[in-house]
Amino acid sequence: MAGKDYLHDVQECEKKPLWQRIGWLLVIWTGSVATLAVFAWLIRLFMTAAGMKTH
Repeated sequence: MAGKDYLHDVQECEKKPLWQRIGWLLVIWTGSVATLAVFAWLIRLFMTAAGMKTH
């Protein structure tokens, strides 16, 4: 039954230390923000190359 497996996974996850769970949250958040920054920089680079400038 899938419900039992899910409950077991949640209980196993809760056994990990809080600092480790928060650490993973920070790693994932930092990675997503960095990816967004690179993507925005690339868009700006291509727009500048196409002749679109803000001034």
